[in-house]
Amino acid sequence: MENLSHDYWYVFKLWKGGMAFHGGLIGVALAIWLYGKKLNKNFFEMADYVVPSIPLGLGVGRLANFVNSELWGKPTDLPWGMRIPFRCDDTTFAQNFRTLCENKGIETYTPALHPSQLYELLFEGIVLFIIIWFFARKPKPLMAVSGLFLLLYGVFRFLIEFVRLPDGHIGYDAFGWWTRGQTATLPMIILGIVFLVFAYKRNSINFKDKSKSK
Repeated sequence: MENLSHDYWYVFKLWKGGMAFHGGLIGVALAIWLYGKKLNKNFFEMADYVVPSIPLGLGVGRLANFVNSELWGKPTDLPWGMRIPFRCDDTTFAQNFRTLCENKGIETYTPALHPSQLYELLFEGIVLFIIIWFFARKPKPLMAVSGLFLLLYGVFRFLIEFVRLPDGHIGYDAFGWWTRGQTATLPMIILGIVFLVFAYKRNSINFKDKSKSK
């Protein structure tokens, strides 16, 4: 936010990083809209068709996060917690474990951590794919599939953020527990609910109109 306040073009400097999934979602939505215009299709006709495949891509991305040893969770006493080797000159991850660095030098291990990437692989990838796939098997009102995806992804991501470590250089946005990921995900939950309500409300109105015409 500080960079953005001094340079309004900062948001377009992709080589400086980005908004991760949330920024990617905006990019995909823009691509769907542009391609839909070319095919003379409604945006949600296109989006509802594409959405069921997205969780699989998300799952592969989270598996890559685990393999790359990034985006770890908070310390845990659970039996599947994992200790991670790290270097204290890591300017992001190591800031969460300054005391360990002070006591043990340049290279050390974290406490046992939640493998939050695997939680996200399970819920944002596998579980979300199964739910959306079964939901979309039969015709649904326009924008209902997109709405359910936004709602469920938002809920899963919001909850998993409670056990995920924020980047050390970012920290928490508020209350000592509210993360940047939750800030970015909350609008998705709200939009998902709005899309679902609007989709079924409009479908109900159309059904009543068809009944009257008979």
